[in-house]
Amino acid sequence: MLEYLTILLSEIYKILFLLVPVLVSVAMIVWLDRRIWAFVQKRRGPNVVGPFGLLQPFADALKYIFKEIIIPASSNKIIFILAPIVTMTLGLVAWAVIPFSETLVLANINVGILYLFAVSSLGVYGIIMGGWASNSKYPFLGSIRSAAQMISYEVSIGIIIINVLLCVGSLNLNEIVMAQKDLWYVIPLFPMFVIFFISALAETNRPPFDLPEAEAELVAGYQTEYSGMMFTMFMLGEYANILLMCAMGSILFLGGWLSPIDLFPFNVIPSPLWLIFKILFLFVLFSLVKAIVPRYRYDQLMKLGWKIFLPFSLIWVVLTASYLMYFDLLPVK
Repeated sequence: MLEYLTILLSEIYKILFLLVPVLVSVAMIVWLDRRIWAFVQKRRGPNVVGPFGLLQPFADALKYIFKEIIIPASSNKIIFILAPIVTMTLGLVAWAVIPFSETLVLANINVGILYLFAVSSLGVYGIIMGGWASNSKYPFLGSIRSAAQMISYEVSIGIIIINVLLCVGSLNLNEIVMAQKDLWYVIPLFPMFVIFFISALAETNRPPFDLPEAEAELVAGYQTEYSGMMFTMFMLGEYANILLMCAMGSILFLGGWLSPIDLFPFNVIPSPLWLIFKILFLFVLFSLVKAIVPRYRYDQLMKLGWKIFLPFSLIWVVLTASYLMYFDLLPVK
């Protein structure tokens, strides 16, 4: 009995060791997001609460904790409450398989990439539940938009991942990273990296693809009727998904925790820091896109996904497979 209790406490410690930094990171990237927008638009951004405004996210979190949670009288109350919980939970559990080094990973499973793809695909359910349960036309329209958008761009992301899997021959995230020891896949698969980045923007409802939250049309989209901590849980899930997409991009194309040059001082920097640097790099690109690129129309969004990205990704899979077969480079397990 004592042995089982020890194992349980050990697993709880590992989960908290992962979740606490992720939650703190989500709070800090909200600050970074706002600072980058301010820099691009030549204004100050958060700069009052704490040095350089670093404590602003925690002040906002405290404000949301004490705000009243209002549940519309005509809503489906159970689903209305469950929606933000589902969104936040799915945004956090996906981090279980992200390897920060060869040994620093909560669950090193052989189908890690399938697990990530499955969990990120389920994220749309929280948004649909929130929009439908609100019993209001604007949240409902926002949730339906989000469902169509996320499903459309998941198809492109899935096909892009096939290109990487053809080169590696494994679904294990550790093996995907180690296969890039000599050459990061961003070089031979650069067009796929670009399409993955744009698809990740659409998948996480980031500008210029934030149609589910278009304030000029839908007030605030699927979040319109939410307040207090329930709204915050939606935001936590959204930003956790954004960081997750940045982590996926780093692992699939930028060598994960591997350093770019195996020379001093690069090779003395701890492996987890390299992955964190790469995630931050991709997140900065996410923020710059939001600050610079105007919002797409919905028909443009769907045309880009189905008529451009999907055919191009399929053609690239054929080219990748043909090249690997012709030069006998297909991995053998």
